[in-house]
Amino acid sequence: MAYAEAEAVHQISLFVNSGIYRFGDSNVVFIDPVRVLNRSYTRFNVSPSAYYSRFFQSSSHSIVNDDVASSCAKKRKRSKNLKKKLHELNSREQIADQRHQEVRLVLVNAHDTLLEAGLLLEMMRNLRNDGSSGLKGDVDPNSSNSVESCDKSIHPVFDNFVANEGSNEMEAEIFDRKFILPKKSCFLMSDVGQIQNLVPAEADCGFNLIVIDPPWENSSAHQKLKYKTLPNRYFLSIPIKKLTHKVGALVALWVTNREKLRTFVENELFPKWGVQYAATFFWLKVKADGSLIGELDLFHHRPYECLLLGFSHGEDSNSEHLLRPIHIPNNQVFISIPGDYSRKPPIGELLVDYVPGCKPARCLELFSREMLSGWTSWGNEPLRFQDAKFFVSRRIADGEY
Repeated sequence: MAYAEAEAVHQISLFVNSGIYRFGDSNVVFIDPVRVLNRSYTRFNVSPSAYYSRFFQSSSHSIVNDDVASSCAKKRKRSKNLKKKLHELNSREQIADQRHQEVRLVLVNAHDTLLEAGLLLEMMRNLRNDGSSGLKGDVDPNSSNSVESCDKSIHPVFDNFVANEGSNEMEAEIFDRKFILPKKSCFLMSDVGQIQNLVPAEADCGFNLIVIDPPWENSSAHQKLKYKTLPNRYFLSIPIKKLTHKVGALVALWVTNREKLRTFVENELFPKWGVQYAATFFWLKVKADGSLIGELDLFHHRPYECLLLGFSHGEDSNSEHLLRPIHIPNNQVFISIPGDYSRKPPIGELLVDYVPGCKPARCLELFSREMLSGWTSWGNEPLRFQDAKFFVSRRIADGEY
């Protein structure tokens, strides 16, 4: 017991700095996206209250760990009878339910692992306010602490690369608004028709980690109000092979739990891209008290999403990485409290061990709405969460940066 407690304290210490809590040798990690994102900045912090706009209960409602565990157990027992009672499952829905049943125990065990981590649960309840005493108001464009601005007349935004190659973040004025660009980052804002501009002139300048979060087509009117979607066939034209580094790339694709989509990816999209499937990771979504955001067995709106991983082989056929394929353990689970609608947690650090080629990896995110240090971001709104309203100034003890 003493060793377990010491290990928990050690993991908390690492978590404070990294934003990632690892549960020993298990297949489970917990992520605080705010801490992970803040590693891309030196003069600003992502605002915890702005990031965690949902799934937080009032601080006046104190919850005991045993009560959380008991409540979750009751929900699981009750949810076994929730799966589409209103009508029988059709053949596609049966396949989707079978996928769920195959991974259900993995997700239950992962959630139980979280509920047993008392120190982490205590920290989770304060993540929305964590570090607020070290933060100072909103970004002040007239402050001497502001960093260099990007002249929009010199750097046209659409269909052009905009880079911050410096060791500090850059404050840019675009569309008469302030945006914070992470250090050593780059973005290209364009529509799908201009994605060819991402293709490097030489294969050894390609990317060996490619994360993709497509705006999958969806008939939900509510979702369409949140962000624009595209017909799935549009994604077939993404030139993954041309974007791949000559030694290959790890491709990580976010998908929903809709069986129609999974079938499309497996039978059409990955084959068209030349991506060989390798493993599936799961993002399990919880509230600040550790409970799931929804019933695990409810057929629609399940509290997890899938990240499909595969390899795109480069043109270097003599690469040792092609002769010795990297093994990715299946059914890894990462847990976090969700941010804004459809905003994904930064998972690059969880993938680096499986990326072919030399480190640091050349990283690309497609359909990005957020930027990271060391990454190239592409999409029609890569600055969505770079708006200065999502940041607060970081204050050092002596009041200077």
